[in-house]
Amino acid sequence: MRKLHRKVAAFLPFWLLFEQAASYLYDNRYAGDKVIRAVPDNEAAAKTLKNLTQQFKVDLWQPGSVSYISKGAFVDVRVSRNTSQILLPYLQQANIQYTVLISDLQKAVEKQSGLKSSRNRRSLPGYSYEIYHSLEEIQSWMYHLNKSHSDLVHMFSIGKSYEGRPLFVLKLGRRSQVYKKAVWMDCGIHAREWIGPAFCQWFVKEALQTYQTDPAMRRMLNQLYFYIMPILNVDGYHFSWTHDRFWRKTRSKNSRFRCYGVDANRNWKVKWCDEGASIHPCDDTYCGPFPESEPEVKAVAHFLRKHRKQIKAYLSFHAYAQMLLYPYSYKYATIPNFSCVESAAFNAVNALQSVYGIRYRYGPASSTLYVSSGSSMDWAYKNGIPYAFAFELRDTGHFGFLLPENLIKPTCTETMLAVKNITMHLLKKCH
Repeated sequence: MRKLHRKVAAFLPFWLLFEQAASYLYDNRYAGDKVIRAVPDNEAAAKTLKNLTQQFKVDLWQPGSVSYISKGAFVDVRVSRNTSQILLPYLQQANIQYTVLISDLQKAVEKQSGLKSSRNRRSLPGYSYEIYHSLEEIQSWMYHLNKSHSDLVHMFSIGKSYEGRPLFVLKLGRRSQVYKKAVWMDCGIHAREWIGPAFCQWFVKEALQTYQTDPAMRRMLNQLYFYIMPILNVDGYHFSWTHDRFWRKTRSKNSRFRCYGVDANRNWKVKWCDEGASIHPCDDTYCGPFPESEPEVKAVAHFLRKHRKQIKAYLSFHAYAQMLLYPYSYKYATIPNFSCVESAAFNAVNALQSVYGIRYRYGPASSTLYVSSGSSMDWAYKNGIPYAFAFELRDTGHFGFLLPENLIKPTCTETMLAVKNITMHLLKKCH
């Protein structure tokens, strides 16, 4: 543990200096940008919208790829001020209905106070779980819990990112000599989806705070281990704080193209680079040059393979859409243990809705969201983890990737109930 202490202490000052030098308001780069929602009501309109999004090279928020644009389904895109002056008249001329979700993206970004105040939040006492935290803050928090809650928390690294950052995981649970099943949870596989890492932190906080008073939590931590990775895509997440708030991919360099990064949720060895993934390095859904090309993906896959007999549930947290998804993503087919997984999902979304009335759709990812290949959820399931879920957290597009900090608490509170429900379902041994 002293060795870990020295390693953590060595890199924290470097990142501290790096972040202090960074512009937290992104040099006003989003001034005048808009986020619009268009809904093509027929096949011709859908085709037109596909062509326009490709022609103008807009930032597609939902769905994840141009290929998913279809009749009757909403399409959320970020457009620059100059592009919007050209694109919106095109939409009107084509009779494609649209609404403006965010009229000035720069102002919306600046409302996320975490960006402006991050440099002033270095002390861990009074650490707030209702604001977004930078990578450096989250890793400092992990190290602090490793020291202050050594009876329930163990921090370790499973490797390094492309840019050399440690890939830290928290092992949460009462230490036992008896064999214990485990649950894996990861957040932040896509850099701009900040509510994911916020939830991973919230889960750990709730587990530690309620262990003594909540019989369900005590049973969970006594009978299971939780491996929690608050940020899988550490390079991308850091980049989303310092350079581009809406960066999605990793930060690996491509030798043939000037584009950076791979979609870390299209890089897994399960129908790799098939439908729903792109072969083009500049696309947001780029699958990479080969499966597990990204060191972050390779490190997690290696850990899961090594512990596949122990880990019985895989939970990955994304945003946005308000959905609870299970396999398959890459094909329209029913999984062998459908009844158990479907039952767990049904109970989880009902538990979630009981808090604030927020409705989540649930079902196989391919039919509930869209077909995508090379996903972590499918990979986990195909590698023997029987319960594999992907959460798409709040909201449904009003705020999109800029979910306000005042919605962190309600989002995490309701999601907490869903996760506890899935975990208790796991302990009941449904077959």
